[in-house]
Amino acid sequence: MAPYISRDRASIFVLLASLVLPLILLDYFSSALFASAKFPKSKDADLLEFALNLEYLEAEFFLFGALGHGLDVAAPNLTGGGPPPIGAKKVELDSLTNDVILQFAFQEVGHLSKVRGFPRPLLDLSSKSFAKLMDNAFGKPLVPPFDPYANSLNFIIASYVIPYVGLTGYVGANRLLSATSRELVPPYGVAVEEFTNRISILRSKLGIRGLKDEDIIVPTGLGAEGRVKGNILAGDVNSLAYSRTPEERLRIIYGSGDEHVHGGFYPKGESGHIAQSYLK
Repeated sequence: MAPYISRDRASIFVLLASLVLPLILLDYFSSALFASAKFPKSKDADLLEFALNLEYLEAEFFLFGALGHGLDVAAPNLTGGGPPPIGAKKVELDSLTNDVILQFAFQEVGHLSKVRGFPRPLLDLSSKSFAKLMDNAFGKPLVPPFDPYANSLNFIIASYVIPYVGLTGYVGANRLLSATSRELVPPYGVAVEEFTNRISILRSKLGIRGLKDEDIIVPTGLGAEGRVKGNILAGDVNSLAYSRTPEERLRIIYGSGDEHVHGGFYPKGESGHIAQSYLK
């Protein structure tokens, strides 16, 4: 039986959909700007391809979670013949969560249909890949290992991990209501807020460019204009969204803290000229 979803969590998903769907692509524009600075002679295609890596990642994760299959079934013409993802699974999501995740999935399919570049890179979406990330975030092995496919709540936390790599602010919507942020994640007895806070700390550590992740509740001085504790959209002292360079994004998505060392969700590294240039 699918886990019960409370009205508080239902409200979160409605807000999440309204906030995230129009914003996800902002990351890719900022990445392109930074890429332009490092690679002034790069073609526009190179800049768009750099973003394409995350589009493949998000599309496959959301499609499998909601439908049990990925692009090979949903849109085989968009794979470019690239290898299927490793370890992705369908989750027994409650109906509301499934509906929202499916919307995310189809949005990513739409993005892929507009930007054609390289074949789908090899993606590791296995439970083991997520468990390693969570162990790193907590500084110790979780028992049992974290499984994003175990239930709706775990998948929500994992969904927060992936798109947020690019766009700072996704986390705020995912944990806006305090009732849900305090919800305990079984069997760990740790609140959702603790999970996401530790992931934010880990990303800042891996990115090696200071604080660029914030929790949903922050000291007033760190809130918008230094006036509030709520933190729906994380930003700097001027309430401007943080951005990440290609190097930072690669350090985080590889989980290595080094843009030259691939791993994490991309066992063979990201594709495209910009990403591959760091691996040579």
